[in-house]
Amino acid sequence: MPLAGLTALVLGGAVLRLTGRPGAAGAVWAAATAAALLPAVWSMLRDLWRRRFGVDVIAVLALAGALGVGEYLAGAVIAVMVATGRSLEVYAQRRATRDLRALLAHAPRTARRRTPDGGVEVVPLDQVAAGDRLLVGPGDVVGVDGVTEAAATLDESVVTGESRLVQRAEGEAVASGVVNAGAAFGLRATTDAAGSTYAGIVRLAEEATARKAPTVRLADRYAVAFVPFTLALAGLGWALSGEFVRAVAVLVVATPCPLLLATPIAIVSGLSRVARRGVLVRDGGSLELLGRARTLLVDKTGTLTAGRPRAAAQVTAPGLDPDEVLRLAASVEQLSPHVLAAALVRQARDRGLPLVTPTDVTEEPGRGVAGRVDGRLVRVGQLTGELPAWTEQARSRAEEAGWAVVWVSDAGGPLGAVLLADPVRPDARDTVRRLRAAGLTRIVMVTGDRSVVAGRVAAEVGVDDVLARCTPAEKVDRVRAEAGRAVTVMVGDGVNDAPALAEAHVGVAMGATGATAAADVADAVLTVDRLDPLADAVEIARYARRIAVQSATIGMGLALVAMGFAAAGFLPPVVGAFLQEGIDVLVILNALRALGGGVRNA
Repeated sequence: MPLAGLTALVLGGAVLRLTGRPGAAGAVWAAATAAALLPAVWSMLRDLWRRRFGVDVIAVLALAGALGVGEYLAGAVIAVMVATGRSLEVYAQRRATRDLRALLAHAPRTARRRTPDGGVEVVPLDQVAAGDRLLVGPGDVVGVDGVTEAAATLDESVVTGESRLVQRAEGEAVASGVVNAGAAFGLRATTDAAGSTYAGIVRLAEEATARKAPTVRLADRYAVAFVPFTLALAGLGWALSGEFVRAVAVLVVATPCPLLLATPIAIVSGLSRVARRGVLVRDGGSLELLGRARTLLVDKTGTLTAGRPRAAAQVTAPGLDPDEVLRLAASVEQLSPHVLAAALVRQARDRGLPLVTPTDVTEEPGRGVAGRVDGRLVRVGQLTGELPAWTEQARSRAEEAGWAVVWVSDAGGPLGAVLLADPVRPDARDTVRRLRAAGLTRIVMVTGDRSVVAGRVAAEVGVDDVLARCTPAEKVDRVRAEAGRAVTVMVGDGVNDAPALAEAHVGVAMGATGATAAADVADAVLTVDRLDPLADAVEIARYARRIAVQSATIGMGLALVAMGFAAAGFLPPVVGAFLQEGIDVLVILNALRALGGGVRNA
């Protein structure tokens, strides 16, 4: 029965008692006790059927005992106490999932797609494919990841957490889920709806409900000792005094609301806070594990580094204009979804170079793109065969710095090369420092990149160990080894990171970059393209777990003292029920402290 109904029965019984009708008052209180007992018995039997022995047993025995000895007021107070705690838990759960429900409600359902004859049709989002040209109207939610065909003003707060408007130039990548805050613009889809950034986040959000945390299961493990102790103490009080009412009094004050309610309230409060900071945690269990973590394994590319290369240098054949070589390359790459192509186009636009639409464009995976620019066949990508002497300068410079090389050539041979660097995220070093302050004692970088590049990044951000030239299988082995020594968190962004994320105690995916394969197996997803929210999440998780354990410890400690007085006959069941109500309110209010505090860099 809901809290309001039980409260009405208790107050109604009190009125009957005060007006001289104790029999009717007892009947009303007994009805309240029975109304709470029936669902409690069902919950207990369901847990026992699933081979879970929890603290619900004490609540059932207390309610049944109160009915058995005629302590109806005590039973009614216990019923209200349990209902009050559950109502507070529902409140905390609603607050924890409010942001996730808003995320789901924001998900787009349709898109405006351009037709071959120049028209526009509205189609279901699942019919959009990579390569489709879309029109995003004012106020529309971008349905799939894509590249802008014109300048756009976007509100990216739903995905990134940043409330300010963002200007995106023509040719820039846009993640799904953002809102068009300006005029209509064209968008060329680079993924379908299922593979988009926002779809990956929504899939996780649908699972991110406030389920039982390990702290709560730990409470059930406490019950393995607490329940027998309670029954033994109740039996001892009854045996020594011959009064069964003493046993009931012990059961009444042992009613375990601190374990049943205070711990999940603290955990779901933590879930709410990390969601608002751009970290979607799959469930309370993952948050609790994050609060116990001691080791962090982190991928390099797209995690400690930006994952979006930028042009760092350019080498051209003798006598050629570097800007012209870059213009040719960027013109050809305009239609390619490759991350290196985006870097070339961005560099050309930054220099104000006039790009033209290429013709006869073909792309060979792993080799590059070819197309005609102003009638000239231009190839961008890898080179094979014998190369001129000047190309060694580009090769050696890239090798030394750990940069990628994109060659530009025509029918006559190589024209030049653009050297691309993947810069370290500006927040990476400070985030590593904050993670150490939050309690992570070991931070390891695992990457498939070369040792020289990995070592340079590791020195810059300050990690403890580096594993370079690492295959996905080797990442899994390293995560498994670290997880055998301490609770381990793995952070990654790519498909190759997915097995390692699944192996870790807590896998964290950089979801804002569209790595849906990683997000699908992760326990948490960073919805912003930054690493620093992870430090917030660790600090909040530790604080929430500390509050949960503190609340349970205080509640159980006070209950044990009260149980001793009850067994000795100094605490009647009615007084014990009101005392337990006070204990529960105290620990629940303490658990609600997890809704704020605990973050050093707020």
